[in-house]
Amino acid sequence: MKIVGGAVENCVHVAGILSFLGIAKSLGYETIFLGPATPIDRLLGAAVETKADIIAISYRLTPSVAREIFKKVEEKIPQYGLENRKFIFGGTPAVAKVAMEFKFFDKVFSTEGQREVIKYLKGTDEKHTFQIPAQDLISRIKEADPYPLIRHHFGLSSLDETIKGIEKISDSQTVDVISLAPDQNTQQFFFEPDKMNKSLDGAGGVPIRSEKDFEMLYAATRMGNYPLMRAYSGTSHLIEMAELLQKTINNAWAAVPLSWYNELDGRSDRKFIEAVKENMEAIKWHAQRGIPVEINEPHQWGLRNAHDVIFVTMGYLAAYIAKKLGVKNYIAQYMFNTPSGLSPKMDISKMLATKEMINSLVSKDFNVITEVRAGLMAFPADLDEAKGQLAFSTVESMVIKPQIVHVVAFTEADHAANADDVIESAKIARKVIEESLKGLPDVQNDPEIIERIKILKSDAEYLLDAMKKLSKSQDPFLDPRTYDAAVKMGYLDTPNFIGSKIGRGLVSTAIINGACEVVNPKTGDVIREKERIESLLRISSKVK
Repeated sequence: MKIVGGAVENCVHVAGILSFLGIAKSLGYETIFLGPATPIDRLLGAAVETKADIIAISYRLTPSVAREIFKKVEEKIPQYGLENRKFIFGGTPAVAKVAMEFKFFDKVFSTEGQREVIKYLKGTDEKHTFQIPAQDLISRIKEADPYPLIRHHFGLSSLDETIKGIEKISDSQTVDVISLAPDQNTQQFFFEPDKMNKSLDGAGGVPIRSEKDFEMLYAATRMGNYPLMRAYSGTSHLIEMAELLQKTINNAWAAVPLSWYNELDGRSDRKFIEAVKENMEAIKWHAQRGIPVEINEPHQWGLRNAHDVIFVTMGYLAAYIAKKLGVKNYIAQYMFNTPSGLSPKMDISKMLATKEMINSLVSKDFNVITEVRAGLMAFPADLDEAKGQLAFSTVESMVIKPQIVHVVAFTEADHAANADDVIESAKIARKVIEESLKGLPDVQNDPEIIERIKILKSDAEYLLDAMKKLSKSQDPFLDPRTYDAAVKMGYLDTPNFIGSKIGRGLVSTAIINGACEVVNPKTGDVIREKERIESLLRISSKVK
């Protein structure tokens, strides 16, 4: 396929047309650039001479002048015998609006990003009829390549407003996956509505009270780019909720915790050990049906100020459990900027260490999908600064080459995102992603990062070995009693567990040289994992 193009008549602005031709060339097109201020006859003559399949016209000046130029092009197309060639236009929004008046243009570009340009160029040899994007996660990832899917959380305190918002987001075509945010009453008491506290309706998300409500929310995605929809597991009745989500919203993937949504965090009244068992059963249920699974585990520890080794360890264990329970497509989520105060270098080190350990589990039967997101606590209340944080976090997370970018709205610290906030946040992330894919520095060769990865993996392996000894089961990591003992012994611990029913809260953590470390509260000295576990064993032996 061959493209000839240039900025026409009195327009000398060529950055846009050169960028377009550069993308086309990278996709295998033969491109011919005619330069700035190209006369119409020269452009059309070159199209005939080179036998170009596509004629690309750029103009960024006065709309009224552009209209006269386009009229001349329209008149001359038959004279040059180019009726069956494709003409495309690129320019400012005002001029693009004029270009849309002319039927000879097959496509008009203005504010669209590289993703839309690539989609068009990949399909230029086909009739341009709308096709619904892939409706399963794996196919959609392949379809979007090289771009990661954009996921966004959404749920307002009103069902009707949430439905309208989803329609608006879908129509904007900026989000690939809408993560439905049910309120706490839905998550905990959907199947026991008599236990709901009505005064809490809409707290933390959309109040969903019936199967029909779920169906209406899903129906709102059936427009625009037809985004996938998914929702977190409930905090009780996990299998019943899983069945409901698959039936009503075609749940794109399951998100099930391992250690959470129980007496440990107060999200339900389930006993810890029973919750771990039920969570594993829910993971296995999805695995048996070929549904992708995310175990939203490591960042839950990070949000509670657990040290970096815990994040790495639990990131690996979540993937290990998924594999052992039969999951074929596992989503590994990496929440950056958590806890607050991490330096970018140490944050990236933690993620790379986790990813290396998780990737050691990859096999022909176990595929790992990398999902990244900004940390919830990192967003300032100042919305302009928050936009900067969103952009920076997106750049930082692109270092680990994600297939899914979970965009957190820049409004996070101020208010729950409405549809316009979601669209704006997604657009910020999309642009950062486009620029990042041009090539980021290779930070993996940074000596400090290499050394930090080594330390984290070594300490995580020590903690894993220590946890294995807490159970006599054939596979300790599939035994809920292992995690129960690890929490009660303080192997898995955070400063936030002080006052917990079962957590110890014995550990002190602090940000040291940009990393979250265990420290001696009296001296501030860093305590490595071997020393920490040995200290806990001494305490345990004294108690006995």
